[in-house]
Amino acid sequence: MSGHSKFANIKHKKGKNDAAKGKIFTKIGREIAVAVKDGGGSDPNTNRKLRDVIAKAKSNNMPNDTIQRSIKKAAGEDSSVHYEYMTYEGYGPNGVAVIVETLTDNKNRTAANVRAAFSKGNGNMGTSGCVSFLFDKKGQIVIEREATDMDEDELMMMAIEAGADDFEAEEEGFTITTDPEVFSDVYAAIEAAGIEMAQAEITMVPQTSATITAEADLKAWNKMMDLLEDDDDVQEVYHNFEEE
Repeated sequence: MSGHSKFANIKHKKGKNDAAKGKIFTKIGREIAVAVKDGGGSDPNTNRKLRDVIAKAKSNNMPNDTIQRSIKKAAGEDSSVHYEYMTYEGYGPNGVAVIVETLTDNKNRTAANVRAAFSKGNGNMGTSGCVSFLFDKKGQIVIEREATDMDEDELMMMAIEAGADDFEAEEEGFTITTDPEVFSDVYAAIEAAGIEMAQAEITMVPQTSATITAEADLKAWNKMMDLLEDDDDVQEVYHNFEEE
């Protein structure tokens, strides 16, 4: 789940139990399979899409041997099951903008489940493009302060020299923003420096934020997020909700 509160999201991710982590690994494994089949093979040096997914997998603490098994399995598969990306947009309570990215082998099932989640969360699913203009597609790398001994200015210069667009320093750590086309280059530079990244992925960054204050709406929002997160077809949920 990707919103405005980056470090809160990371703490939420680290706190997940083994079953939830297993579900995340399964979803990323599916992304790896699609990247291998549609992105140009099993070599991340020539398949940028696969390289980006591997970065995401590592930042979610997916073991290297699991990543390699997923790649080898995808390269050797001749499956009749075909997954495709489908994106849905809409509004949550109080007009919070939501984008749901799915990877599915059954569009009817997925659309029905996503629509139900919006409905049960006091929101409504809209038409394609109804909220996407409120987001920018970016590469985003988040580093917690304790993950590096590097001086802040030195880290910023390394990121910018590798192609980053922006470097933001906060109390809890640093956020590096890139164009999606150079994300893997910036990621490789930071990885080569031996710095652990708490988050590294291509994401949708909201241009503005929205709040939810009514208790009933907050409860509905949490229900909506839980339903989407538990759906096997849902890969990512982007939103502009920010807690006050």
